[in-house]
Amino acid sequence: MRTLTIEKNDANQRLDKYLSKRFKTMPKSLMYKYLRTKYIKLNGKKAQPDVFLKEGDVLTLYIRDEFFEEQKSYDFLKAGKELSILYEDDNILLLDKKVGVICHQDSRYDSDTLNLRVLRYLYEKGEYDPEKEGSFTPALCNRIDRNTGGIVIAAKNAEALRVINQKIRDRELQKYYLCVVKGKPGKKHDTIKAYLSKDEETNTVSVYDAPREGAKEIITEYTVLDFSPALSLCEVLLHTGRTHQIRAHLAHTGHPLLGDEKYGDRRLNAKYQMKRQALYSYKLKFDFTTPAGSLDYLNGKEFEVNSVWFAENKQLNILSKK
Repeated sequence: MRTLTIEKNDANQRLDKYLSKRFKTMPKSLMYKYLRTKYIKLNGKKAQPDVFLKEGDVLTLYIRDEFFEEQKSYDFLKAGKELSILYEDDNILLLDKKVGVICHQDSRYDSDTLNLRVLRYLYEKGEYDPEKEGSFTPALCNRIDRNTGGIVIAAKNAEALRVINQKIRDRELQKYYLCVVKGKPGKKHDTIKAYLSKDEETNTVSVYDAPREGAKEIITEYTVLDFSPALSLCEVLLHTGRTHQIRAHLAHTGHPLLGDEKYGDRRLNAKYQMKRQALYSYKLKFDFTTPAGSLDYLNGKEFEVNSVWFAENKQLNILSKK
């Protein structure tokens, strides 16, 4: 028999969800059997799988010792140490993800990703101990494509993760992008609307001027910051967040991103020897309209990266007026 006390980061979730994350090698059928037969008790009593845990709750477990075996090594220690930290406090990290870094593991990248670098950083700093955290793991709240750079938010604790995820879902964060596009848009500032559908097999999207079945509305706001005869430097604010929205929407208007091989102008890309898209999530503003709990102090704050590689590229000759 062993006991576990629920800590803050493990509270406010269903008992069965906690157990699945805490005991990864335990079959779910066995877990539910343990609950039915009171081999797992909550505060000394039989508990339903869907009961929500509270900080200070005590679990009593009469289960096999093999499920408690400690992990002797951690995969995240194989990840790199390089992190560009824009801002950090007790709850969150704001990271300036560089082009070429992937956010999460997949079949090709499983040992050196941004989320693993965050875990290594917090572990070596003494702020994350997998043995003390029953089910919570610090996590990225948003992601950016490998070939795009910019601000990524990481949550250090469960409450911060819940709050930031809610704010992203409810559009209470404003994410601004810098990009270089072909030509010069007709208006210096505009908010454009269209409809986007995604082809899952090819991982490409199509944009239409009118509604059609399967297509979702997209709203993109842009401002031309500077221009040359061939290129424009623009700031973009997304009002919807669809796959490849900026790249496909601007391409649909006749102003594709420089360096974009999927939706762009390959001749223009070759002329400027651009093999990666000129797009960067460079500014973030917290604009809460609903309570944010322990993160209320972030409301109204704005963060901006120090430099964007293509905005300072003199060879592009965009800043013609300076």
